[in-house]
Amino acid sequence: MGSPLTSADFRRLLQTDLREVADDIIERDLLASMVPTFFNMATSQKAWEEYLTVGDFGDIPEFTGELEYLPRYPGWHTKVEHTAYAAGVQTERTLVDDDQYGVIERTVTGMTKATTRTREKKGAELFKGAFSSAFGYQTNEEVKALCSTTHLSKSGASTSSGFSNMGTGAFSKANLEAARLLMYRFKTDIGERFEVSNNWGIVYPMALDSTVQEVTGTKSGYNTSAQNINVEAKQNYTLIPYKLLDDNDTNDWHLVDLTAMKNALVWFDRIKPEYDNTIDFETKTLKHSVYFRLSWAWLDWRWIYGSQVS
Repeated sequence: MGSPLTSADFRRLLQTDLREVADDIIERDLLASMVPTFFNMATSQKAWEEYLTVGDFGDIPEFTGELEYLPRYPGWHTKVEHTAYAAGVQTERTLVDDDQYGVIERTVTGMTKATTRTREKKGAELFKGAFSSAFGYQTNEEVKALCSTTHLSKSGASTSSGFSNMGTGAFSKANLEAARLLMYRFKTDIGERFEVSNNWGIVYPMALDSTVQEVTGTKSGYNTSAQNINVEAKQNYTLIPYKLLDDNDTNDWHLVDLTAMKNALVWFDRIKPEYDNTIDFETKTLKHSVYFRLSWAWLDWRWIYGSQVS
């Protein structure tokens, strides 16, 4: 059991003011949250969610007097299981006077910030674990990392090209262009071209911010005295510096199709954060708690090219 704090006057402690403090912090934190930037936010009423994708249709053949029925192949099954998170804080009757109300408010503030930080860290695992097949919340039938050189298909189509979305090159103008052109060559499950939206974003650690801004913001003459046009500056990239990525690696970066990303990523708030307060009758200890359940999953890989810099 954690070591409790101390306080003196309980008459004000369970007023709705404390709830309002938590709600205000949640609202401010949501404005700064990165999770809605990446995920399609959803709710769930079940212990888990399941998805089965279906494949693409081939070209429409010439009509010769009788319909030709097109085959369609199943995609990959994904099961998403929610995880519960909870914690409590105790405050004893040993601090003095009304001055200490600030201490209680800071306790609620601290717990709310810890909740937000936990959720943000869980969301950042999408990119931190992009090169690993050890999944946090989902079980994926393909059993491949989000970013892999060996994605598969059930249709029997060749996966020798168009099924890799992983590289190892450090961020540079040349490697950004190479990644963009590679994404244009992504294939669907039947080997047809996957249509990207050209709604590009770059997700990267703050350590790369200067380099990324230079590459995408220099309209001409980047690294050359010839003042030639910098094509990458004309792509209208949305820059997404992500501070939490620096905790894992300061070199890895990701090119994303923002439109396809929202279709492929889902975040479930099975139970949104619930904050409760109570007073222990015997000890007069004030107890705060938080409880929530969440999960997230990616349902397709064709929205991202990840570079795991060696």
